[in-house]
Amino acid sequence: MEFTQGQLVVYPTYGVGVVDKIASQDVGGVEIRLYIVRILGNNITLKVPTDNVEHVGLRNLSSPEHCRKIMESFRDRSGFTGYTGQNWNRRYREYSDKLKTGVLSDSSDVLKELLLISGGKDLSFGERRLLEQAMNFVTVEIACVLENKQELIQNNIKAMFEDILISHEKNK
Repeated sequence: MEFTQGQLVVYPTYGVGVVDKIASQDVGGVEIRLYIVRILGNNITLKVPTDNVEHVGLRNLSSPEHCRKIMESFRDRSGFTGYTGQNWNRRYREYSDKLKTGVLSDSSDVLKELLLISGGKDLSFGERRLLEQAMNFVTVEIACVLENKQELIQNNIKAMFEDILISHEKNK
C-alpha cells in the first residue's frame, strides 16, 4: 500500500495521522524508506518503514459510506447483552484488543457497548478511559472523512444515547 505526503491515514492504537513526509534513513548500512506520520490528536511522530505498512496496520481512512453506516449502527441496540456474566478484566482485555486493531467498526463496537453499559451502571476508571479512547478514535476518523468537526460528531453520538444516560442518572 502506498501513501503520499499530506495524506490522512490510520495507525492502530494511535488513531488518525497525517503523512508529514516520506524519507530515507540508513539503518545498519541499509537504506530504508519511511513514512513519517504525525498523529493528529497528540502530535506524536511515528516512523513507519514503507515495506512494513501491512504488518503495523497503517491504513487509509474509511469510506464516507462506511462512516455513515457506523453512525447509523449506533441506533441499533439489538444484540447488546451488556456486562452480564462477564467480569471486568475479561471485557477490558477484549475492548483493548479491539481498539488496538485500528479498525473503525471494532472501535465503534467498543464505544457503543461502553455507552450502553454506562446507562446501567457507573463506569470504572478503566472503562471511562477506554470509552474516551474509543470516542476519540471513532470521532476523529469520521470527522475527517465526512469533513465535520469532531465535537459535532461526538455530540451526535452522545445524543443517540441520551435516553439511557438520563435514565441512569435518574435511578441513582
